[in-house]
Amino acid sequence: MGAALCLLSATCFGAMAIFGKLAYDAGVSPGALLLVRFALAAVLLGAVLLVRPGLRRPESAPHRGDAPGRPRLTHGRVLAIAVGMGAIGYATQAGLFFSALQLMDASLLSLIFYTYPVLVTVVAVLLGRDRFTPARGAALVAASGGTLLVLLGAGGVSFHPLGALLAFGCAITYTGYILVADTVVHRLAPVVLSALVMTGAAGTLGARALLTGGVDLDFRASGWWWLICIAVVSTVVAMLTFFAGLKRTGPSTAAILSTFEPVVTSTLAVSVLGEALTPTQLAGGALVLSSVAVLQLRGPARNVSPDPSEVDHDGFAEGSAAAGRAAREIRSARR
Repeated sequence: MGAALCLLSATCFGAMAIFGKLAYDAGVSPGALLLVRFALAAVLLGAVLLVRPGLRRPESAPHRGDAPGRPRLTHGRVLAIAVGMGAIGYATQAGLFFSALQLMDASLLSLIFYTYPVLVTVVAVLLGRDRFTPARGAALVAASGGTLLVLLGAGGVSFHPLGALLAFGCAITYTGYILVADTVVHRLAPVVLSALVMTGAAGTLGARALLTGGVDLDFRASGWWWLICIAVVSTVVAMLTFFAGLKRTGPSTAAILSTFEPVVTSTLAVSVLGEALTPTQLAGGALVLSSVAVLQLRGPARNVSPDPSEVDHDGFAEGSAAAGRAAREIRSARR
């Protein structure tokens, strides 16, 4: 279930590039796109919480977030971190991404940005939040190699040093965002966490708009439709499913599964924008899909409520109580 949620999230995020391109064709500026995206998503999530108050309750008890590699946090700090994830992390990541996009080709930007699964895996292992298993290592290699083939299969790209630096900064920011989210994802319901993140991002972008003279909302009516698609599909649904998947899989696996996103983008570009997939890209897509299969290879199914000392977050039997407790804590929706 966790893998399926991560893949659904990657699919929704992958569609954003197509929606964004169509929005740009309708006269929407990057500043207007970002502000409307996050503001509309915050409003929609707030409305969902008003209509369905039961969604405000997390699925697991708050104390389960206190695991090795994760700090003990009060409820107030959890709320502040959630808002800060949007105000600082998500807003910064989106700003870096679209700034880099103005300087370099989208394929090379995506290639540099998708170094973040490697960064997440390495940092999560160093922090003691995940263990580097052979299956996870094989999946990481397959997903990274597949992503490389998908993106480089598009042909020649232009290189811009500043753009590359911004793109790598985007990857680093998103790595931090995922690891911070891993500390609070058990303590807040996915809808609540997503609403706080969107509110924080909208607040930062709104303040920036005020300081820079506002954003231009004078674009064609079709632009609003594509903005709605970005806000609903590629933000609300994508964010909810990512947080729910992260809660169940852990940061490394969630990041590796997210490499499915550029495969989705390339496939949609073929069907919607008339672009063609090369044999190299098809081979890359197959590698990414194989990483998903590798991550799902596991032993016999276990009861959903075993003793935490016997199970890690991937469901494998382990003898270490500390490792089991640490991994259980990370079960639980970019740019």
